[in-house]
Amino acid sequence: MDLRTGYPRSVRNKLGEFVHLARMIDKCRAKQDGQLGEYLYPCPMDQKFLDFVGITRDAFFNAVGSRTDEEVLHWVHMNAKSHTPQEIEAWNTALLTRGPNTDEKAEYFLKTRDSIDPTRTDITTWADLLDLDEGREVPIRK
Repeated sequence: MDLRTGYPRSVRNKLGEFVHLARMIDKCRAKQDGQLGEYLYPCPMDQKFLDFVGITRDAFFNAVGSRTDEEVLHWVHMNAKSHTPQEIEAWNTALLTRGPNTDEKAEYFLKTRDSIDPTRTDITTWADLLDLDEGREVPIRK
């Protein structure tokens, strides 16, 4: 995937039971191919996933290699810390509802959001901001 000309999958796209994993695989593959563009691997959201599952960035990077998405998911299952379905769902919800947690991040968030669409003051999470920035439909939040 060439992220110099396209977008990774949405944070919301689930692979198995995990949000964000599919997006992280897209970015990892792009980095391996020298086509990451302005994206980061690992970005802070990637690191949150890696911390949750207990896998290092280098181990994940090497595991993606030429594996399919399903093979990467299987590898994650074999190498991750054990979590209950409830813990995974709680983590998914936390990631999708996470907003800026410092004044500096809030300033960056608002500047970015307003440069994309200043009318979307309902956008308060990183997941929504990424989808808005990448041209995906983001329902109006009340």
